[in-house]
Amino acid sequence: MSLRAPSLEADIAAAAMGLDDLGHSRVLYGCLEPLGADPRGTERESDAASLRNLPYFDEPWTEWSQFVAANAILDTAFTVMIEACVNGSVEVLQHRLRKMLMEERYHFLHGRSWLRSGIETGPLNRAWQEAIEWFGPPDGDTARLHREGKLSMGPAELRGRLEEQMETKAPQTEVDWKQWDAVRRRGRKGAIDAHTFGMLRGLEEKKYAPPTAAKQAAT
Repeated sequence: MSLRAPSLEADIAAAAMGLDDLGHSRVLYGCLEPLGADPRGTERESDAASLRNLPYFDEPWTEWSQFVAANAILDTAFTVMIEACVNGSVEVLQHRLRKMLMEERYHFLHGRSWLRSGIETGPLNRAWQEAIEWFGPPDGDTARLHREGKLSMGPAELRGRLEEQMETKAPQTEVDWKQWDAVRRRGRKGAIDAHTFGMLRGLEEKKYAPPTAAKQAAT
């Protein structure tokens, strides 16, 4: 993020929650096999457009309201999907993700508190739109996994649960499911910026790493 939080405490909390979500992602990747084939390919090391991120994360944020909307809406959408996994029929998800729900509770309270303090509607509406797109169409994979019992909620139930958590109805949204990317689960093309892609791959950190013996010999 190329922005600052309104206070040092908010900055620290945001960083801590980001680290939490990185840890949660590592846990998730290790136990999602029962839900389908791993969509990650070798191209993710060289092609930013192959990553399965929402459009909301394509560009660095410049306003605190963008973080608040992501934390309140998108992170809660993630949480209700985890809840659907925990309450589904896949045993490994029931056991390994339950603790994650407890940890995400703090994220929810933090996001809702900042949301109630008031933010711009633009980032908020966009977050709602992308959360609904991420849940998927009425006849997509999420709906199929719900019919099979692997998820306790389908797209409509996930949306309802998100609205229940946020104590508000989602703004009016129109999703063109014919243009929706079922692999990346997003309604528009795009990719994360080159700098962020480099950080994810560890390239930015390598710039500051001490030279190796081979590099020293070459120079």
